[in-house]
Amino acid sequence: MQIRFGLILLISIIVFSCKLKKNANNKFVVAASKFDTIVDGKNVKLYTLKNKNNTTATVTNYGARMVSFVLPDKNNIPTDVVVGFDNINGFITGEERYFGAIVGRYGNRIAKGKFTLDGKTYQLDLNNGVNTLHGGRKGFHSVVWDVVTASEEKITLKYFSKDGDEGYPGNLTTLVTYSLMADNTLQIDFEMSTDKKTVVNVTNHNYWNLNGIGSGTINNHSLQILASKYTTVDSTLIPNGLVPVTNTPFDFMKLTTIGERIATKDQQLTYGKGYDHNFALDKGLTNEPAPSATVIGEKSGIKMSILTTEPGLQFYGGNFMQAKHVLKGGVKDDFRTAFCLETQHFPDAPNQPQYLSTVLDKGKTYKSTTVHRFEIVKE
Repeated sequence: MQIRFGLILLISIIVFSCKLKKNANNKFVVAASKFDTIVDGKNVKLYTLKNKNNTTATVTNYGARMVSFVLPDKNNIPTDVVVGFDNINGFITGEERYFGAIVGRYGNRIAKGKFTLDGKTYQLDLNNGVNTLHGGRKGFHSVVWDVVTASEEKITLKYFSKDGDEGYPGNLTTLVTYSLMADNTLQIDFEMSTDKKTVVNVTNHNYWNLNGIGSGTINNHSLQILASKYTTVDSTLIPNGLVPVTNTPFDFMKLTTIGERIATKDQQLTYGKGYDHNFALDKGLTNEPAPSATVIGEKSGIKMSILTTEPGLQFYGGNFMQAKHVLKGGVKDDFRTAFCLETQHFPDAPNQPQYLSTVLDKGKTYKSTTVHRFEIVKE
């Protein structure tokens, strides 16, 4: 009888332990009901992608943004590696509006909010000091997208931006598709078309912490960026040069701890309050996604490899996070507790012809693909 009782107790402990491990990250579970609302007269919803590996991704059509990405870490504990809010109000009213969003029409900065096409100068909204950032105040991040198709494997969203929207010319149609593969790969595809010459530079603005949201600093993550040059910036973070990363804190050609050289006395780090710079990927602009960056969470063992068709990558180290917001699970957006790796064309390219053009002509289609491959690195 005692042996039988002991076996039952042992089995119960094992089952409870497995449930505890499986649900260890439940405090970060995102409820669809917290996104079920109406914004600007359009319905907002939360959509879930999932595969057989217990990996899930949630996406809302407000800003076509990713809200969570949960996958098992090296101990098989579900870990949410996307930093952000668990309710729609946070994304609408918070000072940081870009968590997980698609940004555009023009991701990153345009100097003084001006550019010229065919002899005509266009003035954009100035929402970042003297410059325009991420498309303006009412950019792609703050509008409700239409859901074209949605399944467990992928979701496609669409936004029609009218001629003159935020100062940009042309009626622009943008499609974005998030796909979750069986091997935990996350793929983001963009397609854009216009009826009038315009400029475009669209990207996803996920804030990542590969140890999981609420796990602390990202400075101990290891990072590799396959770029032997980066664009230096002026005091307003507008590019003013393209220089080698050799012998600078910007050399991530080999896996390097993010915070290893963050305290180095360097004018570029001073301007960005840390890393907030565009890297010129050695692969350049490609037709198919090519290896561009790798990040490893030192606690979780989660490794994320980024492949993209884009020629540039903006590395932002969470320097402007100030614990002003309450995020998923009640955690704060503390200083440098998330990073961004935004695949893109170069900032201010409409005003700097030495960079690859971001002009999209009437009748042409612009396509871009970025892939995030996840795997576990065990000690």
